[in-house]
Amino acid sequence: MKFLKTLLFSALTLLLFSTANAQNSSDDEKLSLNSGTIDNQFEYVIRRSNSWQDYKTVKKTWLYALKAHTIDSLKAVHDDLKATQVIVQSQSNEIKVLKNNLSNTKTSLDNTIIEKDNMELFGMPMTKPNYSLTLWSIVGILSALLLLFIYKYKSSNSITKLANTSLAEIEEEFEEHRRNALEREQKVRRQLQDMINEQKKS
Repeated sequence: MKFLKTLLFSALTLLLFSTANAQNSSDDEKLSLNSGTIDNQFEYVIRRSNSWQDYKTVKKTWLYALKAHTIDSLKAVHDDLKATQVIVQSQSNEIKVLKNNLSNTKTSLDNTIIEKDNMELFGMPMTKPNYSLTLWSIVGILSALLLLFIYKYKSSNSITKLANTSLAEIEEEFEEHRRNALEREQKVRRQLQDMINEQKKS
């Protein structure tokens, strides 16, 4: 029984050790000096280098290769950074242009709103309420003048009719008076002629 436990323990330990080794070897297989990230390349050099006390002995070719890859990576990062700076500068310029366009558009919109809210009357700019008030005041004054003119016209027309009626009456009276005067004059002349005739006879 004790032997069986020892055997089982040994088998489990061997299984765990082989699994860990397989994992380490698979990790080592993933690592490479000529591919992968810089971190993986450093890890490859550290794991594959020989250890001596607190030191690691590294092949010079690995160091030179690692240096070249690091410089290439840094150069790529710098190139990306420059490209990013160019893009940022370009976008910054575009943003400035867009801000200027937005400002011009806002100014134009404000001017359009002011022009829309203002109107000209006799060459004078004024707001819509003032324009409306002035216009209706003019219409009111003209209407009042028209009513006054109509009233005056009717009044003068009635006065003219009354004057014409009075004139006709006066003319009729004058004509009657003239006829009467003519008749009297004829009567007086006849009387005078009769008197002359009598004087001649006597």
